[in-house]
Amino acid sequence: MKEFEITAEPREDVGKGASRRLRRTGKVPGILYGADKEAAAIILDHDDMSHHLEHEAFYSHILTLKLGKEKQKVVLKDLQRHPFKPRILHVDLQRVSETEKLTMRVPLHFINEAKCIAVKTGGGVISHIMTEIEVTCLPRDLPEYIEVDMAEVVLNQTIHLGELKLPQGVESYVLTHGGDPSQSVASVHIPKVVVEEEEVVAAAEGIVEEGAVPAVAEEGAKEGEEPSDKDKPSGKDKSSGKDKSSGKDKSDKDK
Repeated sequence: MKEFEITAEPREDVGKGASRRLRRTGKVPGILYGADKEAAAIILDHDDMSHHLEHEAFYSHILTLKLGKEKQKVVLKDLQRHPFKPRILHVDLQRVSETEKLTMRVPLHFINEAKCIAVKTGGGVISHIMTEIEVTCLPRDLPEYIEVDMAEVVLNQTIHLGELKLPQGVESYVLTHGGDPSQSVASVHIPKVVVEEEEVVAAAEGIVEEGAVPAVAEEGAKEGEEPSDKDKPSGKDKSSGKDKSSGKDKSDKDK
């Protein structure tokens, strides 16, 4: 198991202004509390903390804090980061006692996913609904992670919180406080493919060439349609020069 040691200094100046000045010099303000001792303001090195935070185990490990000449066991309880810059703004560390249980969040490691029956034979897809759980235990029993074995999971099966196998001395915080053991942790299902109706219609319409009109339909339209103005008789005989409505020759009108 990897060991982590962090170094801190006592902090004299407190407040927002003092914290901003610390951050500009590459330091991180923090607080140390717990184990029935008085809380203490501390200063941590930003680059050192950033390096440690790259390791998943750092979040769920018992850490060694060197404060001056004294070394003590602590855990990382809270961490404040800048909203969009890669900067650590504040760190909370809690002292631990070997005889007192502590509550920590521990990551879940899903193993044997490639060997999962539902994936290999049923074409299923694994969904991770939880990625960590909160546990209660003595410091010596704190696990780095909890394994979730997916090898024997069949299609449409769900693994529930109450089915997780926890190490000896470790309890689920939710279950010991009356939580629901049927909460989903992971499941395996066939992926659903949704086809939009509009896409189907558009594809069908694309088969017919634009502007194409069936011959039968065109003939039917000609038989049923009204004659256009140019096809209607005007009431005049251009060749004879007679007005059909009066029945007289135009030449007689001029006389």
